[in-house]
Amino acid sequence: MKKMTKFVLIAMLLVTLLSACGQKATDEATINEATTDEKEPQDLVFASVVKSSGDTWFIRYETGIEQFETDYGVKSFMEGPSQPDSAAQVALIEDLIAQNVDVIINVPYGVAENELAQKKAMDAGIIVIGHEAETANEGTLNYDVEAFDNCSYGEEMMRELAERMGEEGKYIQFVGSLTNASHNQWTECARQYQEANYPDMEFVAKYESKENQENAYNIMKDVLKTYPDIKGVEGSDSGDILGAGRAIEEAGLADQIVVVGTGIASDAKELLKTGAVDLAMAWDPGMAGYACSVIAYKMLQGEEIVEGLDLNVPGFESIRIGTGPNGIPVIYGSAWIKITVETMDQYPF
Repeated sequence: MKKMTKFVLIAMLLVTLLSACGQKATDEATINEATTDEKEPQDLVFASVVKSSGDTWFIRYETGIEQFETDYGVKSFMEGPSQPDSAAQVALIEDLIAQNVDVIINVPYGVAENELAQKKAMDAGIIVIGHEAETANEGTLNYDVEAFDNCSYGEEMMRELAERMGEEGKYIQFVGSLTNASHNQWTECARQYQEANYPDMEFVAKYESKENQENAYNIMKDVLKTYPDIKGVEGSDSGDILGAGRAIEEAGLADQIVVVGTGIASDAKELLKTGAVDLAMAWDPGMAGYACSVIAYKMLQGEEIVEGLDLNVPGFESIRIGTGPNGIPVIYGSAWIKITVETMDQYPF
């Protein structure tokens, strides 16, 4: 009888233990399921932080993220300082971390200055996508998205400048900031391409406009005094060719000095008409913002980002994936455009 009692007790204990284990497994499965459940699109929040919210370039950028909001049903908005300022961008990112947004897309004024805040956002579980940030350090962005390979863009800009200069003469370069990764890649690759292919051209100086058209205008007026035989100007920020072109036009030198650089039709059209600006090269910032948003959305949905992926965005129909110089994964499109007085009406921005 005692042996039977012991057997019953042991059996009851085993049943209790198995039940507990089964309940624990069920609980864990429930927790895991809840953790991996995707949010509904209307519950997702995408925030874009840009260099300057009032810049016409980023006004166009905002149209892209607004269209993404309409197409995908998420909440998507843009923030940025009134003037380009890395410290102000960092403060905005810190605030967005506190708001627990799902995605931050950052277009940094200074790449290095934004990295710590970006990493903090990633550590908080936020997807962080960069644009114009190819030189970011590994672990500070999930992806950087570029409209094209930056070095190829710089080389193409130099080919356009050289052709119009007759492949000879002195030229200068503008960058928005000496810490702006993309601008400095463009100018460095352009200069290297010039040295290898156009020996009769001479690079004389690189200037920092601080992404301010008036700065570029005042610098160009000084350049005309310092280098009265200057023949070419290459601009990186969208305001560089505008400021330089205005100074050249006022000096009556539009027919003697070639101006080529990044810019958009709505800003450059009058100077293109007078010949003070010869060519504006660009990409559609609206489509770039949209493409960044699509990448983040696909990541949230658990989709794999692979070579050749079609984002259904003009210029990003077959993406290429590479690695930036400091280890960041970079997505490249093929989205540059060329705007001349003949083609400017094709671009409604």
